[in-house]
This record gives sequence, C-alpha cells and structure tokens, in this order.
Amino acid sequence: MGNSQNNQELERRTREFYALTQVAKTLAAPLDLAELLDAVMNRLADALEPAELGVIMLWDNSAGLFRPAAAFGYKLHDIREMGLRAGESITGKVYDEGTARLLTAEEIAQAMADMRPPNRRIMSRAVDTEDLPHSALVVPLRVGERKFGVLVLEILHRPTQFSSADLVFAQTLADLIALAVDRDRLENEAALTRDVNEIDRLRAEALAALSHELRTPLATIKGYSTALLLEQVQWSDTKRREFLQLIDAECDNLTTMINDMLDSSLIDVGRLVIEREPVRLPRLAREVADEMQTHTQVHRIVLDFAPDFPLLDADPRRIKQVIRNILDNAIKYSPNGGLVVIRGQVRATDVVVSIADQGVGISPEDLIPLFEKYFRVKSPTGYHVPGTGLGLPVARAIVEAHGGRIWAESKVGQGTTLYFSLPRAGLSEGA
Repeated sequence: MGNSQNNQELERRTREFYALTQVAKTLAAPLDLAELLDAVMNRLADALEPAELGVIMLWDNSAGLFRPAAAFGYKLHDIREMGLRAGESITGKVYDEGTARLLTAEEIAQAMADMRPPNRRIMSRAVDTEDLPHSALVVPLRVGERKFGVLVLEILHRPTQFSSADLVFAQTLADLIALAVDRDRLENEAALTRDVNEIDRLRAEALAALSHELRTPLATIKGYSTALLLEQVQWSDTKRREFLQLIDAECDNLTTMINDMLDSSLIDVGRLVIEREPVRLPRLAREVADEMQTHTQVHRIVLDFAPDFPLLDADPRRIKQVIRNILDNAIKYSPNGGLVVIRGQVRATDVVVSIADQGVGISPEDLIPLFEKYFRVKSPTGYHVPGTGLGLPVARAIVEAHGGRIWAESKVGQGTTLYFSLPRAGLSEGA
C-alpha cells in the first residue's frame, strides 16, 4: 500500500511539474496577453487531469466587472458574455478575500447563490447543463498588493474531488499567470508613458512653431498698417493698394491657421460636424483654385474634371477646406512655382481627386507620418515652409468623416501628388 501511495504521489508530482514547465514556456512566448492566456488554459486542459472546467476572470476597471479572459471546458462564445459584479459569486468573493479556496459542492452552491440570473443562464449554456460543479479551486491572481482577478478550476461530472495538494499547485499556476498579467500592465503603462511624452514633445514643438508662424503675419500686418498711418508720408494710390493687398493676404493666412487649430481641437473631442448636401465637386474646386491663384504669381492652377462628373453628397464647406489645405501645401512646397493640377477621376463606388505639384517633393520616410498632427515635412533644399502642421491632419479627418481616405505619392525633386476619395453612395448617386 505504501509503495502504491508513493507511486501515486510521484506520478502526481511529475504531472504537476510537467504542467508547470509547459505553462512557464507558454508564458515566455512572444504573444499578446489574450493569446498567452488562451494558450495557458489549453495547456491546463491537457495537463491538469481532475479539472473539467477552467476560467481566468480578470477585473475590468473601466466596466466595473469581472470578465472571462480565457477558458477551457466552456463554450467560449457563451462564457465570454459573462460579466460579474464586485463581490458576485465565487469569483467576487475570493477576489475580495484575497485567499485561495478549495470548495465543496455545498460551499459552491452557497457562494454562487447571489449570481445574477443572466450570468446563471450564460454559465448553463456554456456547459450545457444547469448542474453546479461539485468541487472547485479558486485562486486570486495577484502580485504583491495588486490584484488582477481569479483563476477558477472546477469538476462537474467526474467522480473525484480536488485535494489540498491541488490547491497548492493551483496557487503556483495562478502566480505564474499573475506575473504575465502584471508584465502586460507594465508594458502598457510604459508604452502609454512613451506616447504621452511624445505627444507632449510634439505639442511643445507645435506651440513654438505656432508662436513663430503667428508672429510672422502679425508683424507684416503691423508693419504695413503702421506705414499707412504715417501722416508725414504721402503714399501713392498704387503703393497704398499694394500694402492693403499684403495685409489682406496675411489676414487670410492668420484665418487659415486659427481655423486649423480650432478644427483640430474639435476633432480631438469628436465634435467635427459634417453637413451633407448635393455638391458639384468641379465647381468647389474651381472656387478654391481661383481664391488660391490670387495668392501666387508663379504658379498656374488648372482643373481637369469630366463634364459629366457626378453629384456627390458632401459638406461643401469642409470639402473646400480639404482642397484649400492641400493646395496651400502644394504652393508652399513648390517655391519656384510651376503647374498645379487638380484632377477628378470617377470610379465605380467613389471619386478620387488628385492635386499634383512640381515642387521639392517628399522623402519616403516623411510620407508615412505626413498626415499626423504637428508633423512638418523637411524641405530637401533647406527652404523654410511656413504653417502649423495641422492642415493635412484636418483634411484627413474631414475626408474620413465622409467615408473616404487620403494618401500621397511623391519623389524628392519631382513634386508631390495628394489624393483623396469620396464615396458616391447617397441620395445624389446617379444624378
């Protein structure tokens, strides 16, 4: 008898050691947390013979609920619908107590007595029976004082019970799982810190750039208006008109910058409003082109739209803003002038507008972050390009709010083409 017990004990310890080894290997794999936990539960289903059911319940602070993160023995589609409140059922009680428990059938029924009916129905569907487990191991997942959830292992039909030795083994498993959850938390916090630091850096750079860019038109306006007010100088009508035109142009620049900053703030809080109506895109493009042409003498802006270009349902003010922001970039990044072509292409489900310039171009590494807030393309020639770094991000948000997309193609020294698409679906389709 003694040898038989010793052999059984050796067999149990061997099985547990194998299971722990497999779980440790799994947790060291380069997977995200959800995949890791799924893989761990699959290992447990194979290695921990007494257990028929197992689930990792993690506390979701944003929802104020315990949610299943991984499971075996349950129908995953059903069990993932469960959400336990603080203190509810076995999970909530063991989490609050912070102590591993070995539960009998009577203790399980008592602990689950306060489970809400919807959760009870979900659990019954997930195991195809309303019967409760008759033995359970419930272990908190914690690292130090920080708690993440619980590991629940249950026996439903098999004629056996968990032992106190199984509880020690389950605690070791739970500790390994908790370390993986904590590692994921630390990595996410580190990534968030890096993101916040990067955002703060970009914001500081943007504020410095905005301060500089706003000072430039203000200084111009102040200089020419002061000159016009000088009583001791009699300016000719031609010179007065030239000064006023320069003041008007700089006021337009200021208006564009301020509008971009305001729109960027609206986008950040999800308050960008799109008011759709039937629009003729070639007409909008012509209006913006004529407006922008007055700001440059070295560029020639031409349009290429088919006479039967379809009506679209869009926000005319916002689409003009997109075209204006892209044209503004095209002019700024082609300081030597040249041709700027606005072309429309009709496809089966959408239209594509392209704006091509003959400017300095954009390097491949600058194309990727081109539509990110505050990003400024560096001119290959060292030429300073004024602006806020918000025009293209605002344009992207407007296009995407319409259900389209925006992208760019460019080669250094050969100019840039920016494209944006707009869907044809809507009341005006076919008109």
